[in-house]
Amino acid sequence: MLSFDVIIAGLAIGSMYGLLALGYHITHIVSNTVNFSQGASLMVGAVVAYTMHVTWGLPLAVAIVGSILVCALLGLLIHRIVVAPFSKNGSIAWLMSTIAFGIILENAVMLTFGKESRSMPSPLPETPIRMFGAGVYPLEIVVPLVGLGCALALTLFLKRTLLGKALLAAAQNRDAAMLQGIAVSQLTSIAYMVSTSMAGIAGMLIAPKLNVYAGMGTMFGLKAFAVAIIGGMDSALGIMVAGLLYGLAEAAIASVLPSAYREIIGFGFVIVVLAIKPQGLFGRLSAQKV
Repeated sequence: MLSFDVIIAGLAIGSMYGLLALGYHITHIVSNTVNFSQGASLMVGAVVAYTMHVTWGLPLAVAIVGSILVCALLGLLIHRIVVAPFSKNGSIAWLMSTIAFGIILENAVMLTFGKESRSMPSPLPETPIRMFGAGVYPLEIVVPLVGLGCALALTLFLKRTLLGKALLAAAQNRDAAMLQGIAVSQLTSIAYMVSTSMAGIAGMLIAPKLNVYAGMGTMFGLKAFAVAIIGGMDSALGIMVAGLLYGLAEAAIASVLPSAYREIIGFGFVIVVLAIKPQGLFGRLSAQKV
């Protein structure tokens, strides 16, 4: 039986995996591409927020808005310069170019921000709250709530707004959307901006817990992609559920076994899922013309 503090910690980290994985989802459904520098975008969100709030002394609210804007502009840059020149010609070179861009970004931050990890102050009290016989930090309660709130906001944006419906139209039939006058290329840029913005939010949320450093997003990006695969790249709900379950599983494993087992079991499960259900646990098989 998992203790309450382990469950909360698992939900907190799992919601961040889900939030980051939704970034892979939105670009995939719109353009059939994904941004493999998504982990670096998470890191940028945390670094920009730290720089603006701690180094420059700006109010936290200003730092949060500034970080989201920087990440959104980063997403626009990634699509226009790193992805679009390859994807429009039908090439899959965008896969390597986004990986390369993430490495460049990480090392550029290492040169300017420094190699050492830095502690991001939490705006919430750092004294544990006693709940159900366990000590739970307020941040661990807020993080999954914000993560799930962002996921809900994304769902409402896609289903209830004109722009969101245009994104879904482009996802369902790109050619038909273009014939209807929908600017698919611009929508894809927006999808990338939303994707990197969510990564930036995840970075800011997790920064007080894991500290801020140039390489903080590497493993996060890999695990978020694993979550997207497990949940199903075309299922937003499935991805969020998979993220929460992945986080809970990690927390449970870490509570009884050395940390190395967490990665072995987690990525081993990804291989099993791919072997049994290549479309993911909640994904749909796509029809193929023969």
